[in-house]
This record gives sequence, structure tokens and C-alpha cells, in this order.
Amino acid sequence: MMRQVQLAVIGGGPAGLAAAIAARESGVEDILIIERDKELGGILNQCIHAGFGLHTFGEELTGPEYARRFIDRVEELHIPCQTDTMVLDLSPDRVLTVTSRARGLEQIQAGAVILAMGCRERPRGALNIPGTRPAGIWSAGTAQRLVNMEGLMPGKEVVILGSGDIGLIMARRMTLEGAHVRAVAEVLPYSGGLKRNIVQCLEDFDIPLLLSHTVVDIHGRERLEGVTLAQVDDQRRPIPGTEQYIPCDTLLLSVGLLPENELSAAAGVTLSGVTGGAVVDETLSTDHEGIFACGNVLHVHDLVDFVSQEAALAGRSAARYLQQGRHTGSAIRLEGKNGVRYTVPALLTGQSEEPVTVRFRVAQPYRSAAICVYADGTLLRRIPKRILAPGEMEQVTLRPQELPEGTQTVTFCIEEGTK
Repeated sequence: MMRQVQLAVIGGGPAGLAAAIAARESGVEDILIIERDKELGGILNQCIHAGFGLHTFGEELTGPEYARRFIDRVEELHIPCQTDTMVLDLSPDRVLTVTSRARGLEQIQAGAVILAMGCRERPRGALNIPGTRPAGIWSAGTAQRLVNMEGLMPGKEVVILGSGDIGLIMARRMTLEGAHVRAVAEVLPYSGGLKRNIVQCLEDFDIPLLLSHTVVDIHGRERLEGVTLAQVDDQRRPIPGTEQYIPCDTLLLSVGLLPENELSAAAGVTLSGVTGGAVVDETLSTDHEGIFACGNVLHVHDLVDFVSQEAALAGRSAARYLQQGRHTGSAIRLEGKNGVRYTVPALLTGQSEEPVTVRFRVAQPYRSAAICVYADGTLLRRIPKRILAPGEMEQVTLRPQELPEGTQTVTFCIEEGTK
């Protein structure tokens, strides 16, 4: 017999936990959190460094401490959790096919679904790096789990490709564990990580950051023996004559994160070609009735505090849907141009008079620029910014009342200069 639940939350990481809590506090009694790992908390369990919770709790916590605050609340609210369970399929009419060792294969019909599956790392196979395939090449997140949770060291002489936040944090972590991080190479002319991580994880430990560099060859057969780095031009093509060989036994890849949207695609949810996540409105509803998305499965965040804020909105929206049904009506399109890569949400449907937080990333670094908001070509707001960086998410509060009647498109863009 098919199980019935009001709300199924797929993922027990920071997004899923916050969404489930908000839904229960909004009146939904029948909630099920489904998590494929053996415990709740998601990626936070391996993030033992401090820096979490400043926005949410006003104090600095480690990843496990931050997760524990939400896990404790889930337990206080008696929200059921099914761990060590994999969701194999999600149908357009919200039927979940799941499997677990304890319960076997089963189907669950949900009144509403919140997608909170998080993201995964881009693997070596997506990079087209030439060379052999020896042991010693890891994604930065896998190395983080080995060191922080398994007590294992991937190696002693380390090169890191990519300057995303996980790679920067692992440069520091490997150094503290006694390894020698020889360099962090970044193919772009700027880092993709937070400024604070560049300072605290590289500069404080005298670890060189080689911008506009990439790995062009991998050496070694059984075990990694070294890598060849080269400078790249503005088309990211290696420049002949700039090659340098660096001996190492470990290469960590921190080359981007991809939202885990296989289930979303199976349900027929429309996905963004930029973020890889679902296209949502201001309630975080997808274009499929009763299916909502939040957290890193929607777009990759820089701070977990923002994940929790966004997920709480998804939980409240799912509760409202279960209580009132689906809202229908015309929508205003949100778009990013001239330096703004995307916007979340992508649509305004007028379901609330409350201010809407629009989040996005810029395409390149800017100094002395401004975020500009236009309604059908008419300037609504100009927000001066001293620095804008791709590694740090921007957000603008948009009030529906400030939009002229009949607005069809709201455009967010970057304008340089100080006017």
C-alpha cells in the first residue's frame, strides 16, 4: 500500500531541516524528512571549521554545531526522519519511489514536496585534464571528509586546482595536519572564494595563489608524482612556454559545485541553464504544482545562514499551499543582465505583499560599481557597491508596491562608475 504524507522533504541537510521546521511551525503536522546518509546534517557534519551561524544565531559555530541546533529543533517538534534512505524517483504528481535497508522499496504519495538535495562537486572527468589516472587525485570535499571524519590523510605534498571555498579551506586544513600545500591554481584571473577565506586560509599560511593558471598534465602511474601547471590566456587556453612542473603526491579539485537535480528533472521541473537549479517564483515554488526547491539544489550559496533563511521560506510556502491550494495568475519576469548572471527567484506572482529577497551572483569582479534595478526599462533603484565579487552572493530586497502597475520584466544589472 502506498504511504501518504502531507509534506515530504528530500534531504536532511541544512536546507531540509530548516524547511521542515518552518513548515511544522506553520501548521503542517504530517511531515517526513528523507535523508540518504545515516545521519542528519548533510555536508555540515564534515565542516569542522568555525564561521557558521553569524547571521542566524549571532555567534560563530562550527558546521556540526550549526547543524545540531536545527537537529535538536526537529527532535523537539517530533518531525519524523527516515535516514539511510535513497529517493530513486519523483513523479510529476509527487509520488516518491524510495528504498532503504530497513523498509525495502516503497512509494510515498506527498501532498507537497520540498527539494533540498544539495549539490555535488564537479569531477575530474568534466575538466578534460590530460595525463594518467594515478591514485592521489581527490575532490576537495572528499578529502575534507577523509581528514575530518575518517581521520585519514590523502597525502603530504599537495596541489589544489580551483579556488572555491572548499579548496581554500582544505588548503588550511591540510597545512594544519602537517601536509605541504605547494600552490592553489585558479584558471580565472580572480578567486572564486570568499575574501575572508583567501586571507585566513592562504595568505595567513603563505600558500601561493596562482591566478590564470591550470593543470595541463598529470604525472605518475600507480601514484601521483607531480603535475604541470601553465598560465592561460583570456580564453583559458594554456600559453606555450609557461609550463612549470610541481612534484606532489596529491591533487585536490575544487572546481565548482553542481546542484543535485536528477530528481527535479525526473519530475519534469524546469531547470535554469545558468544555475542548474529549478526556476522558481518568490515562494520558491517550481512550475510543477506542490513542488518547492531551496538551498544548494536551487543555486549554490556562499553562506549556510542564507540557505536556512531561504529554506524556511520554502517551508512556509509549502504549508500555505497545503492549506490554501495553488495560486494562479500572471507573473512578472525577473532577469539578470550586464554582469548579473541570474536571479532567484525568476518570477514574481504577487502572492504576497511582503518584501522579496532577490539573490544573484555577478559574472566578474567590479570596483566602484552599482547594482541597478529596472522595471521595463525604468530605473527603480541604484545601489552603489565598492566591491562586487563572483564568490560572494548579492541580494536585493524588492518590494512589490514599488513596481509600476503593468510591469512585465524587472531587470537587475551592474553599471560601472560612481555616478
